[in-house]
Amino acid sequence: MTASSGATAPIGPRTVPFGEAFRFWLKLGFISFGGPAGQIAIMHRELVERRRWISEDRFLHALNYCMLLPGPEAQQLATYVGWLLHRVRGGLVAGGLFVLPSVFVLLGLSWAYASHGETPLVTGLLAGFRPVVVAIVCEALLRIGGRAIRRKAHLAIAIAAFVAIYWVGVPFPVIVVVAAFAGWLGSRWAPEAFTQPPRAAAPEARAGGGEALPLVIDDTSPSPPHTIPSGARLLGTAAVGVALWVAGALLLVGWRGQESLHAQQYAFFTKAAFVTFGGAYAVLAYVAQAAVDSFGWLTSAQTVDGLALAETTPGPLIMVVQFVGFMAAWNLPGDLTPLASGVIGALVTSFATFLPCFLFIFVGAPYIEVLRQNRGLAAALTGVTAAVVGVILNLALVFGGAVLFPAGRGFDAYAAAAAVAAFVVLQRFRVDVLWVVLGGGLLGLGAGALGS
Repeated sequence: MTASSGATAPIGPRTVPFGEAFRFWLKLGFISFGGPAGQIAIMHRELVERRRWISEDRFLHALNYCMLLPGPEAQQLATYVGWLLHRVRGGLVAGGLFVLPSVFVLLGLSWAYASHGETPLVTGLLAGFRPVVVAIVCEALLRIGGRAIRRKAHLAIAIAAFVAIYWVGVPFPVIVVVAAFAGWLGSRWAPEAFTQPPRAAAPEARAGGGEALPLVIDDTSPSPPHTIPSGARLLGTAAVGVALWVAGALLLVGWRGQESLHAQQYAFFTKAAFVTFGGAYAVLAYVAQAAVDSFGWLTSAQTVDGLALAETTPGPLIMVVQFVGFMAAWNLPGDLTPLASGVIGALVTSFATFLPCFLFIFVGAPYIEVLRQNRGLAAALTGVTAAVVGVILNLALVFGGAVLFPAGRGFDAYAAAAAVAAFVVLQRFRVDVLWVVLGGGLLGLGAGALGS
C-alpha cells in the first residue's frame, strides 16, 4: 500500500494539517467508548458537526460502504476518512490509532480474567456484567433495527435472516450474500419498496458562534487525485496486503508449526475477517459459534464475559475476538506457558482481524468514491443491514439463554431483573454504555457480598 509523496492536494475550500489530524485520531482512540454506534456518533459529531472536515452526505456514503464490509465499521470509517484527508498514511494513522489503545488494555483485562477469574472479586464483577451485556445486545437490536428497517421489504429480509440462522442454521456469509442480492434486485423491480427515506442534514458548525466553518470535503467536491481508481493501484495495493499476510503466516508456521493452535487461529480469524458482515455483534455470533461449538476453545459464558470486558475498553467492539483468541490459547497452551500462549493468540487474532480491514478501504474506497450516486449499491447495503438485524436477534437469544438460564441452575431471577433495569437505563435514559457496564459490575459485587 504505497502512498504518493508530497503534500496532499487540496480537496475542498480548506485543508487539515496532518499533525492536527494525527492528534485527533490519537484522542479518538482513547475516548471511543460505546460500541460501534457510540463511536460513529462521536466521529459524526467531531468530523461533520464540529470540525466540518467532511459533509453529512460524504460521511454517510463512507459509512454505508463500511457497513457493507465485513469487520468493524467504525474502525473502517475512521480509516476511510483518514485516507480521504491524507492518503494512505492518513488511513493507516486513523485506523491504527483507533485500535492500538484497546489492544493493550484488553490484553491486560484478559490476563486478569484468565488468571484471577475464580476469585470472589472477579466472579462478582462478571455476574454483574453479564445481564448488562444481554441488555446491550437487545438495545442494539432496537437501535439498529430502527435505522435499518423503515420499509416492509426490509422487515421481511430481517425475519427471513433470523429464521435462516436460528432455525435452519444457514451460514451467516450465505445470508449476507442473499440479502445483498435481494436488496439490489428489489431496487430494480420495486425501488419505492427498497429505498430508505432520506436522512436529515446535520447542523452547521460555527467558528466562535459566528460564520459557519467551510467544509474540507463537501458534497460537490470532486474526488481528490489520490482517490481515482486504476488497475495498477489496485494490483499494487492488493499485493502489499497479501505479502504482509503471507509473511505473518510463514513466520507463525516456521515458529509454532502448521498444526499448532496459533496457526489454526491465524487461518480461522483471517476467514472470519472476510465473511463476518454487519459489525461486532454479527462477528461475535459467528466467532462464538465456531470457537465454542466447532473448536471447543472456550465456553459460551466466557464469550459473554469477553463482550462485557470489550464494552469497558475504548476502541472497536470487535476487539472481543482478541479476548477469544487469548482465552483459546490460554486454555490450550501446548509447550508454552498459558500467558505466553495467550499473548501470542491475542496478537495473532488482532493482526488477522485488522489487516483485511485496511485492505478493504485502500482497495475499495477509490471505486466507492466514483459510485456515490449508485442506487443499486445503496439498496444492496440496506438489504445487508436488514439481515444483520435478524442475526443480532439470534445473538440476543443465545446470550440471553446463557445468562438467564445458566447451566444446572435454572432461571436466574437476579440476572433477569438486572438485564431489564440495564435495558431501561440504556433505552430510556440514554446513559453511556461504559457507565451501565461498570454499574452492573458494582451491583454484581454487592449481590455477591450479600449472598456470601
